[in-house]
Amino acid sequence: MPRFFCPQPLVAGATVSLPEAVAHHIQVVRLAPGDVITLFNGEGGEVQASLVAVAKRSVTAQIQAHVAREAELPYAVTLAQALPEASKMDWIIEKAIELGAAGIVPLAAQRCVVRLSSERAEKKLAHWQAIIVSASEQCGRNRLAQLAPLQDFNGWSSQQDLHKRIILTPRAEQSLADWARHQPPQAITVMVGPEGGFSEAEEKAALAAGAIGLSMGPRILRTETAGLTALATLGALWGGM
Repeated sequence: MPRFFCPQPLVAGATVSLPEAVAHHIQVVRLAPGDVITLFNGEGGEVQASLVAVAKRSVTAQIQAHVAREAELPYAVTLAQALPEASKMDWIIEKAIELGAAGIVPLAAQRCVVRLSSERAEKKLAHWQAIIVSASEQCGRNRLAQLAPLQDFNGWSSQQDLHKRIILTPRAEQSLADWARHQPPQAITVMVGPEGGFSEAEEKAALAAGAIGLSMGPRILRTETAGLTALATLGALWGGM
């Protein structure tokens, strides 16, 4: 059954006008009045809805029963990803959402090849938000991951919060898998460097601020592989896969 994000109240019995992007998608796949779709607004659960009218520029649907279904991990993992080259970030975000990431923090690190102006960063954030929505629709998640604004690595890594922070580094003596086997499931943030990794100064600063340095094992993974492997590893060891 087609699933769509609809950021508005979804009350059983109500008739709602669907967002323009959703209406366009419904017209492209040639759904018709009477067809049933699934809608979610990011506040938890989902609803079944029956299409009432499908016009050239608008679609309305009647909300039916609410289903209290969730597909979230039982712990929150935030992926703090230093900007990679080209369109790799799109792929990383899409797959991180599929693997259950609760948050994405784009980082501007020393070795990042990509440098974004304020205007370009705003456009990228809007683009990445759309990827989060699309991936959530596809994979069955009813809550959207939080996307943070682009952060300078040094300023961000010095901040304190309630979550443990893990910085992935091939110089660590302990692997993420070994660490996770001896820890209860918990909210954590996984920090992944760009091509070439974090600089030595960045790594030292993160560790001094309380981050835990862990490796991904004996092989060095690419930036687009490391964070996703970390999510899959935690899912296998802590549950939720």
